[in-house]
Amino acid sequence: MTTVDATRPVTGGVDTHLDLNVAAALDPLGALLGLAEFPATTKGHGELLGFLEAFGPVARVGIEGTSSYGAGIARFLRHSGVEVVEVDRPNRQARRRSGKSDPADALEAARAALSGRAQGAGKTKDGNVEAIRTLVVAKRSCRSTKIKTLNQIRHLSFTAPEELRVRLKDVSRQQLGATAAALRPRVGSDPVVFATKSALSILGRRVVALDQEKEQLDRLLGELVEATAPSLLEVFGVGIDTAATLLTTVGDNPGRIVSEAAFAHLCGVAPIPASSGKVNRLRLNRGGDRQANCALWGIVITRMRNDPRTQAYVERRLKEGRSKSEIIRVLKRYVAREVYKHLPVT
Repeated sequence: MTTVDATRPVTGGVDTHLDLNVAAALDPLGALLGLAEFPATTKGHGELLGFLEAFGPVARVGIEGTSSYGAGIARFLRHSGVEVVEVDRPNRQARRRSGKSDPADALEAARAALSGRAQGAGKTKDGNVEAIRTLVVAKRSCRSTKIKTLNQIRHLSFTAPEELRVRLKDVSRQQLGATAAALRPRVGSDPVVFATKSALSILGRRVVALDQEKEQLDRLLGELVEATAPSLLEVFGVGIDTAATLLTTVGDNPGRIVSEAAFAHLCGVAPIPASSGKVNRLRLNRGGDRQANCALWGIVITRMRNDPRTQAYVERRLKEGRSKSEIIRVLKRYVAREVYKHLPVT
């Protein structure tokens, strides 16, 4: 039977799921104090914290998935004054050697927090940036649904009866939704014409509704971005969507990013050392937040098309023998340094 010392600090680990959280408690030397399961509810979160506190004061808790299933328990623990650290998923080699189970994952999360292997603070998800993230999710869904619907309208028009095919043939993509929505099927007409007009009209009205949703989302996003990082929109090549993506990468607790180099690494634009023996080189970083990486790429492409300074730099580098891909990678690192100064981290 384990003897409980109420004065020694306790380190916790939590493996999170949709309906269940598994918690492990370790003493300062890494000895297992206890394992237990709790429902992923507010009451369950309180019981989990009580379970850890029964072994002593809780120093920190390592949680796997603080941005997904673990968001609720992470938020609860932070509001209770407990330090929460983000734990990466165990690597595949370790899982192949030792197998996988929820208690084993919870124990591994606790060990990572105790040893210092897991040090990064997860996103708190309790401010403007979390509000921005939710709106971005809705806008991306709106955009993808509109593209899919317009494609369906165009494909239906290819095989439609001649009168409809001719009517929609030369309509631009910008006007296609409104044109289809204006179609008026008549009962009693040719059944194929009636059905095709009905389908096109329904799809067209869906596109019009999606455009209205997008306008509303753009307005809400603009207000939140300007309130959170007003100077970010002054950076050349940064628009509302790009700013929203970069802010989502940073999170509501920007103190977790300690420098512009850390931000560049988070965005996957910091070169990774790949030296060995007499070979001294750097390699491309294929990790990091790919949405943020794409946002930086968009800024660079905009500048390459419209910014004279960037165009002069690209021309000079091309003459030196650099490829366009290499130049873009260098410019992404430069843009990350510039953008960092306008984020709410400084």
